[in-house]
Amino acid sequence: MTTIQEIRSKAMALPATERASLAHDLILSLDDAAVFELSPEQETEIQRRLEMVRRETAQGRSAAGVFADIKAKYA
Repeated sequence: MTTIQEIRSKAMALPATERASLAHDLILSLDDAAVFELSPEQETEIQRRLEMVRRETAQGRSAAGVFADIKAKYA
């Protein structure tokens, strides 16, 4: 029998694009789908960003930078 730890380990060994696709599928599979229901615009944005990851043109930001921007905007 496969344990959650084994599944997690195998999933984490996947390339980033496959992990992103798997994460998307898992979220959509949750029982309370209404909570996670995406608008067509959100789905389009997810697909756009996933394609950027696949093409290796995506650029990340540090968490510190993101939080600094949020503090500057809302503090």
